Amino acid sequence: MVFRFIHTADLHLDSPLRSLALRNAELAELVGDATRQALVRIVDLALEEQVDALVIAGDLYDGEQTSMKTARFLATQMQRLDEAGIGTFIIRGNHDALSNITKELILPPSVTVFGGRAEAMAAGTGAVPVHIHGLSFARPQAPESLLEKYRRPLPDAVNIGIMHTSLAGAPGHDPYAPSRASDLHDWGFDYWALGHIHAGARHEGARHVVMPGMPQGRDINEAGEKSVALVTIGDDRRITLEQRAVGIAQFERLSVDLSPAEDWRGAIAVIERALGALRDRVGADHLVARLTLEGTTGLNFALRRDRDLLLAEIEQRAMGVGRSWIEALKLETRAPEAGLSGPSADPVEELGLLMRGEIAGQHGVREALRALVIEMQGDLPPEARRFAGEDEAAFEDFLDSLIAEGGEEVLARLKPDGADTQGGRG
Repeated sequence: MVFRFIHTADLHLDSPLRSLALRNAELAELVGDATRQALVRIVDLALEEQVDALVIAGDLYDGEQTSMKTARFLATQMQRLDEAGIGTFIIRGNHDALSNITKELILPPSVTVFGGRAEAMAAGTGAVPVHIHGLSFARPQAPESLLEKYRRPLPDAVNIGIMHTSLAGAPGHDPYAPSRASDLHDWGFDYWALGHIHAGARHEGARHVVMPGMPQGRDINEAGEKSVALVTIGDDRRITLEQRAVGIAQFERLSVDLSPAEDWRGAIAVIERALGALRDRVGADHLVARLTLEGTTGLNFALRRDRDLLLAEIEQRAMGVGRSWIEALKLETRAPEAGLSGPSADPVEELGLLMRGEIAGQHGVREALRALVIEMQGDLPPEARRFAGEDEAAFEDFLDSLIAEGGEEVLARLKPDGADTQGGRG
């Protein structure tokens, strides 16, 4: 065996909570500490697998980080690797460029933090030399490709490149040192350890071009299992990759159809079963779910009217399922359509049909709502402005959902107590 290493990126240590729905103090504390605990797990994995190196391809921090508590924590984890003879190779990403700790922190001698000029560092003690190439930026902007700044592969050696790049671009990510995957393959490095895009990907070609994804999600937009790449380079220079999960808390979206539920108790049972099934599929210590209730049900008005009680019951069931949390609850249920029979029809039902039809389709209603959402976005910090979608099409879908859900909420509050044909809580 020539060389083994763990490849990770985008830890964003001590990232501020970005979800406006994290109203639960315990959940906020869990998510707030998860990025640190993910690094602990990465170091644990490196020690267990007795790798030769840990490669961090940028955005170890989250910005203008000045906390010495973070500095001490990071130094402690790097010291654990140093004592085991494991080297650490780090490049600065766009977020790291803003961090004071990046520039001032003194780390063990086994830690290499690449500077603003491309370098190639020797690594490993096998028969075949291993060289790790890296390049950092001092500024958060890098609009041009970095590739031509890297040295060409050293002959008769395994060459590993570390780059923080948006590649050809990805939704939700600003352009940063853009490069084409095909150009990285053509450069000749055996393995490109990339960072910046939070979703993992392997870009097929002559070489290995790998984006490991972030090891710990921070909100519902970073849902799914999070992992690192465990890379083994054999004596024949053949490379094998394994994905190893390290996330502490896993965000997931869960949609539950309440159409089969006949009463409140039945609806809670349906939700509990769905949560249990999801919990069984999630390997992380904690499940953080955004729950959407759907379907046509006579409980529609009761669910909306007593939303606070509904959420409390669901959260209790989630705890019973085991280390599961409700990050947010969305109601997208609909009341059964009632046939109108002239003037004697239920006026609330008649209003509902009007709101879903003529009122919802009025241009003035949509434009007023559009202006309100845009104004709200302008009042929020940049990291919280994407709640209404990443592009124009997603924004229009968001407006559609607001109009529909707003109408249902109004109708729910107009419905008199006891008017649900399928019964209330029990």
